[in-house]
Amino acid sequence: MPLYEYICKECSHHFELIVHGSTIPACPQCQTQNLDKQLSAFAVSGGDGNFGFEGDPGGCGTCGDPRGPGACSMD
Repeated sequence: MPLYEYICKECSHHFELIVHGSTIPACPQCQTQNLDKQLSAFAVSGGDGNFGFEGDPGGCGTCGDPRGPGACSMD
């Protein structure tokens, strides 16, 4: 079930909505179906299947734990 972002053309409400099958989306604030579908950054990919992952996290200091090297539980 895809998640879409919309901006209502009537009341300018910005919202996200999970769209099921042939459901016609409507603004949750004013109930109009006069919407602009927005480009979602989540839905955009490079086309090569690479989503920015470099593989499994490495040893200490490379997993990105914000507490710094030696703080993660990967050891």
